[in-house]
Amino acid sequence: MDLMGLFRTSLLSAGFFFALSFAQDGMDDGFDLPELPPPASEQPASVPPSSETAPSTETFEAEPAQEAPYAGPQNDAMDAPEPEQPAAEQTEAAVPAQVPTAAAEPASTSEPDKFGDTAPKIKVKKIPDNLDRPVRVGVFVNEKKLFVKSGKQTFTITAVGNQLEIESNGTKEMVDQREFYSEGKCLNIAPTQKQLQSSCYPGYFIVKAAKSQITAINIVDVEDYIRGVIPYEIGKLDSSRFEALKAQAVAARTYVYKHFNSRDAMGFDVYADTKDQVYMGYKSATPLTNAAVKATAGETMTYKGEFIIAYYHSTCGGKTETMVTWDKKNKPYLKSVPDLRPDGQPWCSESNYSKWERKFTDKELVALFQQNGKEAKTKVPKFKKLKDISIKKKLPSGRIYTLQVTTDKGTFKVLGDKVRWLFKQKGTILPSSLFTISHKGNTWILKGKGYGHGVGMCQMGVRARAQAGQSYLEILSHYYPGITLERFEH
Repeated sequence: MDLMGLFRTSLLSAGFFFALSFAQDGMDDGFDLPELPPPASEQPASVPPSSETAPSTETFEAEPAQEAPYAGPQNDAMDAPEPEQPAAEQTEAAVPAQVPTAAAEPASTSEPDKFGDTAPKIKVKKIPDNLDRPVRVGVFVNEKKLFVKSGKQTFTITAVGNQLEIESNGTKEMVDQREFYSEGKCLNIAPTQKQLQSSCYPGYFIVKAAKSQITAINIVDVEDYIRGVIPYEIGKLDSSRFEALKAQAVAARTYVYKHFNSRDAMGFDVYADTKDQVYMGYKSATPLTNAAVKATAGETMTYKGEFIIAYYHSTCGGKTETMVTWDKKNKPYLKSVPDLRPDGQPWCSESNYSKWERKFTDKELVALFQQNGKEAKTKVPKFKKLKDISIKKKLPSGRIYTLQVTTDKGTFKVLGDKVRWLFKQKGTILPSSLFTISHKGNTWILKGKGYGHGVGMCQMGVRARAQAGQSYLEILSHYYPGITLERFEH
């Protein structure tokens, strides 16, 4: 589905430092299971302070805008798989991806987009029966141990084969599974006792074991779930960016409804991390993020009667991309659109990743390319000398579509967003595939823009557009052209 991370961005910091702890490509909807995202410890990280309680929605001021800690779930999807079972019936086949035959101009040369797009009207409809239920969130999956605090009682849970060993107050019992309910506003559950104190999840949990590993599933109302997503996917913003929070709420709600039943094999609907959307309950919710969820309650995006796949990412660098970056058929509402202010500067220019640079020596790349070939989905020969790295084809946004590497043992190519994995070093992939390459001496210099895959909504652009006065409806219609807004009511 990762703003990462991302969408962490994620997903979800001084001076808008880009906190993208988990903004890695990770959405895995059970089709092309993606590689594991790079460790959070290897990513730029500056997670906003957490709130330990679920705040009220009476006030609208929050801390100054920060870059999101996780920047988007799916939101930086490596293989960008689609959900197995769309929540609404598909009415139109996807438009085949068209790969340009010539290099596109860099995003910076694009014409500035209009200040605001025509906002779509919101259609009100009764929520379908198949969606009128809580969402099942896989919060803790394949854990060795969990701690639960309910009221004054604390439980230590360990998996023994396919059973749970539950210890509390010196007594132990073995059960197949157990449901845990809060005795107050939320339930405390975490893999460590330290994390237990600040955890706060609405709804209730079903905890079960398999092969000596624990899975804990949060059964929670969709709107409460969204309250636990917003702070991590776009950050804790101030009231000048309230429309950005609303746009993120609609995107996150669309995403979760689209993915109902998509993880049935695991017993839930969505993961609580960058495989889908980062969700941590009420831990970091603020009055303003809660208010954004309430103001857009039930609102989703559709195209021709089907929920859209609401991809989003952290920083587009001036122009968004299509699903061709994953070598997949594109969707009509995921066009490559310019994302520039009237002065020609990217809306996302406040991001610390509006420009970036990486340097590698010849020796480093010889080792990295052979090490990363599998993740980059290419066959790398065993070579000793790197002769050339060239960009053969670009996508509409200026992102790389075909990268060709010439060695003393032959040539290989990498396509689209996978070029980020080719240069993976110490667990960290490249911020984006929008970059140029130059060679000086024995050093290769990559100069790029953006963070994430570039498909769909640019979260840093959303934040700037909101501050400039655009409504969340204008924002969403720009990044997802042709959509319809539908609001579910019971």
